[in-house]
Amino acid sequence: MNARLWLLAYLAAAVSVTLVHDVRLLALGLLAAAIGAGRDTPYLLRRALLAIALINGAVSLGYLLFAAAHGAVSWHYLLLLNLRVLLLAFLGAWFVRRVSLHHVGAAVPPLRFLITLAYGQIRVLARLLEDYRLAARSRCAGAQSLRVRYMQAAHQGGALLEKALHDAGEVTAAMRARGLFDD
Repeated sequence: MNARLWLLAYLAAAVSVTLVHDVRLLALGLLAAAIGAGRDTPYLLRRALLAIALINGAVSLGYLLFAAAHGAVSWHYLLLLNLRVLLLAFLGAWFVRRVSLHHVGAAVPPLRFLITLAYGQIRVLARLLEDYRLAARSRCAGAQSLRVRYMQAAHQGGALLEKALHDAGEVTAAMRARGLFDD
């Protein structure tokens, strides 16, 4: 199957998953996707779980606190939400593993610019993280404690967020100067 068909299949599956409100159907969809992924299933499931753990954990905890305060906890809703996000993340990880985004850009020219822009940003941020990692390693002779590594990770996250906000402002100003936005 070529990249265009994979993209269409992924988009159709993603839209279908958002329209299903039955937990059993979502579970069957996840099972079907796991069977379809074959021996890549453990890797894809791990990637999907790592991708959604923090955000879904926070959202689920927030929902539980809010619903418990109002005396209306719906476990069905919580399961539906988490299962749907897990299935979408699994499908996304499967799509990215099966299809090169460069091939998608070649097959669907309107997406080429977006893929190039996203790939460029990923490379810039990855290089910045590598620079931080090497700088931290050069400052410490021995192994760092877990507390120090957490603090460094927090500083890296803050620096990346600050850089992303700055770059977004610069890109917006450049696009506005070229007349892209009609304010």
